[in-house]
Formats: sequence, C-alpha cells, structure tokens
Amino acid sequence: MKNSISTIAAVITVLFSANFVQANTIKTETTPIEIADSSQLQTVYDAYFNVKDALIKSDAKLTSAKAKDLLTAITAVKMDKLKSDEHTAWMKVMKKITADAKSISASTDIKKQRETFKSLSKSTYELIKVSKSDAVVYKQYCPMADADWLSKEKAVKNPYYGSSMLTCGNVVETIK
Repeated sequence: MKNSISTIAAVITVLFSANFVQANTIKTETTPIEIADSSQLQTVYDAYFNVKDALIKSDAKLTSAKAKDLLTAITAVKMDKLKSDEHTAWMKVMKKITADAKSISASTDIKKQRETFKSLSKSTYELIKVSKSDAVVYKQYCPMADADWLSKEKAVKNPYYGSSMLTCGNVVETIK
C-alpha cells in the first residue's frame, strides 16, 4: 500500500513538473511573436519619416529613393503577424499607402511629391493611431498647405515648403 501511494505521488509530481515546463516553454515561444507584431509596422513608419525628411530638404531624387524604401517596407509587412486591430487598419490603408509611395518614387517633381505626401500622411496617421510607434510621434499641421504630417520631433520642420517656410506649422496632436 505504501509503495502504491508513493508511486502515485511520484507520478503526480512528474505530471505537474511536465506541465510547469510546458507552460514556461509556451510563454517563451510567444514572446518573440509579440515583439515581431510591434516591429511589423515600425519599419513602415521609419521609411515614412525618411520620405518626410527628404521633402524637408527639397531633394526630389532623394525623396524618390526614400519612397522606394517605403515600398520595400510595405511589401515586407507580414499581415498574419499583426494584431487584430492593426490588421484591420492595415487592410484599410495598405492600397492607398502603396499607391502614394509608388507615385512619389516615380516622380522627380517635388511639387507632385509633396501633393501626394498629403495623402500618404493621412493614411499613415490612420495606421499609427491604431498600432502606435516605438517613439512619441507628433502630428503637425501647416495652414499654408492645409495639410498634416507626422514627425518624431516636436520642433516643426515643414515638408511641404522646405527651407522657404521651414517652421510654418504647429503640433496638433501627440501620439504616444
């Protein structure tokens, strides 16, 4: 009788240990997926900021090149790794963001690039509101262009007019 009780106790101990190990293994396996989720769209945001910075410099060739990088970032997004709300927002704006990035990359006319950037900024804003960026992002507005853009810096550097009106605009929203 003592042998069977100690055998049962040993079996129960082994089963609990196996469940504990398995539970910890599952936790370890899901953590990288969560990290991948948040970084999926960050590369798109970073590429968007590079397009904005090229427009600030009024460099049409650089803007075109940075828009090509944005296209690469867009196509690299793995939709199955996005969280549900991110996936919904991504599906809503993906075609427009892609079309805008293609248009900017195909053009060497800074005025056309800036006009298309208005639409790109609007779509990127819709996306960043849902998924958030790694850093604080500022939505800024230029009354002269009647357009918004996103920036990682609070200081206004206007992509719609470059050096001719570099500081025209103001912060209208802080996205954390």
